[in-house]
Amino acid sequence: MGKRRARSFDLNEALEFLNHLFVDKSLLPFIIPLILVGWVIEKWVFTFSNWVPLVVAVWATIQYGSHQRRILAEDLNRKWKQVILHTAPVTPLEHCEWLNKLLMDIWPNYINPKLCLRFSSIVEKRLKHRKPRLIERIELQGFSLGSCPPVLGLNGTRWSTSGDQRIMRMGFDWDSTDVNILLFAKLAKPLMGTARIVINSIHIKGELLLMPVLDGKAILYSFLSTPEVRIGVAFGSGGSQSLPATELPGVSSWLVKLSTDTLVKTMVEPRRRCLSLPSVDLRKKAVGGIIYVTVISASKLSKSNLKGSLSKRQHTSTMDGTLEECRDNKDMLTFVEVELGELTRKTKATLGSSPKWDSTFNMVLHEDTGILRFHLYECTPGSVKYDYLTSCEIKVKYVADDSTMFWAIGPDSSVIAKHANEVEMVVPFEGANSGNLTVKLVLKEWQFSDGSHSSNSFRLSSRPSFYGSSNFPTGTGRKICITVAEGKDLLVKDKFGKSNPYVKLQYGKALQKTKAVQHTSNPTWIQRFEFDEIGGGEYLKIKCYSEETLGDENIGSARVNLEGLAEGSTRDVWVPLEKVNSGELRLLIEAVRMEDNEVPKGSTSGSINGWIELVLIEARDLVAADIRGTSDPYVRIHYGNRKRRTKVMYKTLNPQWHQTLEFPDDGSPLVLHVKDHNAILPTSNIGDCVVEYQRLPPNQTADKWIPLQGVKRGEIHIQITRKVPELEKRPSLDSESSSTKAHKISSQMKEMMVKFQSLIEEGNIDVLSTSLSELESLHDMQDEYIVQLETEQMLLLGKINELGQEIFNASPSLPSAEDLHLDGNFNVSFHSSPNVI
Repeated sequence: MGKRRARSFDLNEALEFLNHLFVDKSLLPFIIPLILVGWVIEKWVFTFSNWVPLVVAVWATIQYGSHQRRILAEDLNRKWKQVILHTAPVTPLEHCEWLNKLLMDIWPNYINPKLCLRFSSIVEKRLKHRKPRLIERIELQGFSLGSCPPVLGLNGTRWSTSGDQRIMRMGFDWDSTDVNILLFAKLAKPLMGTARIVINSIHIKGELLLMPVLDGKAILYSFLSTPEVRIGVAFGSGGSQSLPATELPGVSSWLVKLSTDTLVKTMVEPRRRCLSLPSVDLRKKAVGGIIYVTVISASKLSKSNLKGSLSKRQHTSTMDGTLEECRDNKDMLTFVEVELGELTRKTKATLGSSPKWDSTFNMVLHEDTGILRFHLYECTPGSVKYDYLTSCEIKVKYVADDSTMFWAIGPDSSVIAKHANEVEMVVPFEGANSGNLTVKLVLKEWQFSDGSHSSNSFRLSSRPSFYGSSNFPTGTGRKICITVAEGKDLLVKDKFGKSNPYVKLQYGKALQKTKAVQHTSNPTWIQRFEFDEIGGGEYLKIKCYSEETLGDENIGSARVNLEGLAEGSTRDVWVPLEKVNSGELRLLIEAVRMEDNEVPKGSTSGSINGWIELVLIEARDLVAADIRGTSDPYVRIHYGNRKRRTKVMYKTLNPQWHQTLEFPDDGSPLVLHVKDHNAILPTSNIGDCVVEYQRLPPNQTADKWIPLQGVKRGEIHIQITRKVPELEKRPSLDSESSSTKAHKISSQMKEMMVKFQSLIEEGNIDVLSTSLSELESLHDMQDEYIVQLETEQMLLLGKINELGQEIFNASPSLPSAEDLHLDGNFNVSFHSSPNVI
């Protein structure tokens, strides 16, 4: 069997050799017949000498050896080219016609839609932050990159080597005249009005660098230098786009500058963007994340090499200068500021040229990518000014296989890239010999658009998250319950090292506010707020303030995406404050499904379901607001947009009011503010509290003492009841009707006004102050009875409707419910049909 295979192999090799001879020796087909003719002549006519076969054999051997040497040379040349390709600093130019042909085929249906979606979000964000003075507001209304793709490697491409990094260089030339980017601008003074700005052509030309990293799992790309950018712009008003560019001077140059600056800050060497190439695509859209940043230490810091440090001395000699420099480096007092978007945090200041901080910060990403910037500052002893020295940055990106990629600029503009959820990186500061920074990054979790999250660092399974977008539409029928629990390390604003912090929450158009906690940077609130859930990516906006005498000061803000919450689970999260160096708020977030019989806050139909009866009985152990050690307390009641107040109890810290107030039950927050009455000076606050009544059973009275917030002591005694609309059982506030009582109050107010005139003429200020407070109480009582009348009217209307419906159901011959109309004066009118008697 082996002999047969050898013969087959020899036969094939012989056939290949013969084919090569026929191709290489074009005269061979003519020589072979000539040889055969000579052999026939020798055989039949006359005999040639015996050396002819030997010559033929030698010639055949020489040709076969030449063929084998040629094959060996081609194989060596191919291997040599591969060695040159991998080891030579620069490879020869290679043509890219095939690449551009492929790009033209896949551009319209694949690349163009993806780039339009990606670039439109980037353009929209940039337009919000940077616009010319002639434009008050600008928004993106349409985005299309056209049908013409960029041309890559017009003059060829080549590979080069920098250290261990392979770099592909190719030309980039994008000249498109069918771009359609539509902007709508509201013009500022003195132009006024609106205008449409259309970008209809774009030209970008430069040299593109491609760097494969992480064994081909990602490609970093950037321009070698600032590219040439030209943008064609047309203007118009309304639907017209034919006005010349001179209609809005400076807009064209502004767009060019905006585009150029964006490219320079994001993808001009040494700044690079990343294209990840995961082996698996889980098709998850990351919308945010939480990352722990630990600034460990720095090394090789030198004042003379740091660009922000200016030498204040002249060295007299090299040796003296070196000694002085070493001494200065040891005396350097530096700290690092960590920046991620609008969120900043600061380490403590440490001495030395190799300081150690070991400071860990909780940072929040609001997208699937982010840039961590580390700014190095020097503290000058005895001065409040910080000197900026240098900085470096690390970029973070979510990869579609549910992992994380970090990359940064390495020494000599090389690449530092790592693919893990927990990394430690040594990154050089910008500038030659400026030192290195060592940081540790732990990606705690990514949040996704479906409401789930992956806790990468702790290998937990996905569960609902407070980030991400929800599948619920606008007006989901759910409530978002947010408890502002506590804060820590809040920014200090006063000279005593304390603040008076409170928090404002905004969700859609709803605003809520906590109480102010006095003289602390680590407050505790434990206040719960409810919002109607809104779909469409609405953020909860948080602003933290310090209450000050001359005006409240902002001590940080944050935003949280509340969509994607699962019902029945509470998220306990610490949210870091942005735009400040320190501060976090602890929030408890829960989503609750509204039952069918529940009435949302602010619903106009809630008043028909009943009313709230609040009895203000007394207070005890109040704070003394007067110099005499007493107070003149009264209570201001805020129920939604309604405001009421009690009478003033003079010179007491244990007042008794025994006043009853009623409000339509529409779910509004009920807040009590205890005030100290002053005749001339403004009233002062001596405590407040929130009355929780929404979960009370109907017609059951809750009797409670509520501690006052914002003060050291004080409690208020109340009774609160949620009444249901049972008119026959509803007791009156008085033996007299509400309307009679309201008329009596009006007459008392008229008498009080006459009394005012006489007191003003007499100049009796003390009695005038007392009478004024009595007048205010009468006015509030009048408002109270007017509200009571309105409530009784609505309850009566509701009862009549119910009785009418029962009659209609019992008697089919009566008019339908649609034919019965009630007006505000309780007049009932029937629109009878012809067959109704």
